[in-house]
Formats: sequence, structure tokens, C-alpha cells
Amino acid sequence: MNILFATSECAPFIKTGGLADVAGALPKALAARGHDVRVILPLYEGIGGDWRSKMEFLRCYHVTLGWRSPYCGIFELKQDGVTYWFVDNEYYFKRASLYGHYDDGERFAYFSRAVVESMGQLDWYPDVIHCNDWQTALVPIYLLEERHRIPQLYNAKSVYTIHNIEYQGRYGSQVLQDLLGLNAGYFNEHMLAYHGDVNLMKGAIYAADYVTTVSPTYAEELQFGFYAHGLEGVVADNRHKLRGILNGIDTDVYDPSSDKGLAKNFSLKKLQGKAACKAALQQAAGLVENPDIPIIGCVSRLVSHKGFDLVNATIHDIMGMDVQMVVLGTGDWTYEESFRSAQGQYPGRFAAHMMYSAGMSTAIYGGADIFLMPSVAEPCGLSQMIAMRYGTIPVVRETGGLKDSVFPYSEFNKDGTGFTFHDINAHDMVWVLREAVDLYRGDKKAWQGLMKNAMSADFSWKRSAGEYEEIYGWVTGK
Repeated sequence: MNILFATSECAPFIKTGGLADVAGALPKALAARGHDVRVILPLYEGIGGDWRSKMEFLRCYHVTLGWRSPYCGIFELKQDGVTYWFVDNEYYFKRASLYGHYDDGERFAYFSRAVVESMGQLDWYPDVIHCNDWQTALVPIYLLEERHRIPQLYNAKSVYTIHNIEYQGRYGSQVLQDLLGLNAGYFNEHMLAYHGDVNLMKGAIYAADYVTTVSPTYAEELQFGFYAHGLEGVVADNRHKLRGILNGIDTDVYDPSSDKGLAKNFSLKKLQGKAACKAALQQAAGLVENPDIPIIGCVSRLVSHKGFDLVNATIHDIMGMDVQMVVLGTGDWTYEESFRSAQGQYPGRFAAHMMYSAGMSTAIYGGADIFLMPSVAEPCGLSQMIAMRYGTIPVVRETGGLKDSVFPYSEFNKDGTGFTFHDINAHDMVWVLREAVDLYRGDKKAWQGLMKNAMSADFSWKRSAGEYEEIYGWVTGK
């Protein structure tokens, strides 16, 4: 099949979150299964010169965006069996950051028009256009009209993936015709209308031929108001075409046997290098070097839905277990100050690194013993998968992809891959953390077996790509 993957970011070219990892790995896995896969994304200023030097200019034309006709240039780069198309428009994309601008609605409406109209310009016939999150939510809607005007789109079907329903692309109704170029007929309860506003994600859920989200549990959770941020009725109304597919990770990138960011490489069969990674983490984080004390690691955005209210409320309980803890990330000032305070109270035992650092995150994944991820909501989560890949045992709340990827340890059967708790309760979190710490200290053989269980878990994209392939076949009849 011919598959077009439309995304607002894609690793390794540009990344702010998990969407980029998915866009970087899933197309490669699909291409490896014999499909012709193209990825289309904006040519941001942040895409470096090394990548730009490898691109070939294909052509330029003018996109139709309401009453505007902005310039669109298309550059091409081929890598790992995938063709990447970059949409060039410096007015929209030559900016210091990808998101958070006053005109994001216009910027990504433009990009969505470019996704659709470029097929006619490049004379390529997609069987499936796979769209992601609110930034490309207009593509399935534009496709409803343009498939009859652009021959290359006549048989194209759309699949829409919700990576995080919290960000929906909601704007005032005045944008419908002037900005989006859609007639008033699209402003109805089974398309874009949402409490008097335009909701792009809602429209995509109704317009797409199939809807996916990034874990089976999250697909179920989205039918409840606590998780769906107001769209629970829309999701329930479309559950006949909804499936949750657990994301994977790029196992070539996240491989402790070859990762150059580790102090020493190790593998499932040769775990000895893990000790060197632990010592290197203690040194880099400013912790007392002690091979016997368990290290709890956190790598995350410091926001409430990541569960940091639970951590904030129980820092002293956690540190009372005689552990070390390192937190890496930025976010709400309240959490940052709390963790800085803990670093002052527990010198050499608590390390607060309030920043983003790829090097430090690798050191934590490779050197920590326990990885804490107590999310209130987590559509999929990749950090727990990466941690397991590196033999760092996750402690997670049973929500979304965390529930689907981390299975609780059983002291009787010696199976499972981590420790889990169900309720949004700080004391429950501390209880299972203590279970993990006690196992680490009390039964080294069992702990090593748990590490091997975690490292053996298959989080490659092969399984997930097969499920997407099944959906593509269903919507296209191929």
C-alpha cells in the first residue's frame, strides 16, 4: 500500500515529545513490511543544516487557504526506506519553537491544506493518509472535499490517531470560513461544532475512516469524562471505528548493548555493565557513590497529570526508605521548588536537575534501579518502556499505556515486569515503592530475574505495525 504519514514533528529531524518518536519509528516499521511510506511534516527552523544539506528541492506552488494563497515549497529526503517530504513556508515555520504561537490554528490549517494539495502536485496516489493529533486534524475533513477535485486522492482513506486528547485545537467559530476555508455546513454537532466553538479533533474523529489511540486501555478510558476532556460523548459515538494500539519504541536507538551515551554497555546476557552505569549516574547527579543503595529515577515534564502531586506529598516518606532519588525535567514552579528544597534537605541523596538533558536522561535510564512514573493519565508513555529496556524497574499507576505495558511482579511466580498501583493515592504509591525497595535489598536473585523479565519485554514496532497494517487493509479493502 501507499501510506502517507502526516505529522507535526518527527524524530530524528525535530522533536518535542512522544509523537516525534512514533513518527520516526512506525513509518520505518511499515516500510520494512514492504509498503511505500511517505512522511510529510513542516520544515521548521529547528531542523538543522546537516539534514537540510541532504534534502532535494522538488517544486513549489500556492496552497488554497480560505481567501489566501500562501507559498508552499516541497523538499525531499530519503532514509531507512522512507521518503520524507518537508513543507517549506518561512512565515509559518521559521520560528524559535514548534508550538505556542498566537496563530497556531492558521499555521496548521495551512499545513493540513499542504498535506492534501501536495498529492496532486507530486502526482502520488496514497491509499491511506495517517494523521496525528490536532495539528493534522483538518486533513480528514479536507479530504472529504478534495478527493473529488484531486484525482490522486480519489481512493484515499484517512486514519486519525489521538496521541493526547487534552490538546484538541479549539477555536472560535469565526475561523470556519475565513481561516479554514470551510462552508457553514461543517459547523454541526457531527462535525466541528463544540459548545459554540470549532473543535478540530472532534471533526477529525467524525470525518476519519478509522480512529486509533496509543494504547488499548486509553481507548477505553476516553469514553469517560475524567480522561476525555469533554469529548467522551464524541469518542463513545465513534467507538465502532476506534481501536487502541500500544506504541512501541525504536529498539535500535534504545539499546543498552550499543548506546554510546552509557558509561558501559550491557545486555540481557551480560548485566555487569549496569553497575558501572549506576556509579556514573551517582557521580553525574551529585549523589553519594554507593553500589548498594537503590536509586529511584524520574524523567518527565513536571506537571500535575504526571502524578507529581503524589510525589510532592510523600518525598519525606520516600527518602525515609534510605534510597537515593534523581529527578530530571522542567514544568510547574511548585514541583521544581519542592524538588530543589528536597535536594537541600537530603544532600548527596536527592538530586534535582530542573532542565532537559538527553545525556542525563540516558544516564538515568541506564543507571537507576527503579523508575517512578505515577501518572494520573498517560495515553501510552514511552519512558517506562525505555526504562525496562535498560533493566530499570518501573513503578507506575495503572492507567493508559502504563497498564498495558507494565505487569505487576509476583513473588510466587517470579513473573511480571514492574510494580503497579491502581488508585490516585500517594500512600498506595509509597506502598509499592517500598515493595520494590524491599525486593531490591532482600532478594538480589529475584531482583535480577525481574530485571531480565523487563529487558525481555518486546516493545519493538513490529507488533504495532502489524495492527496498523490490518486497519489500513480494512479501510481500503486491500
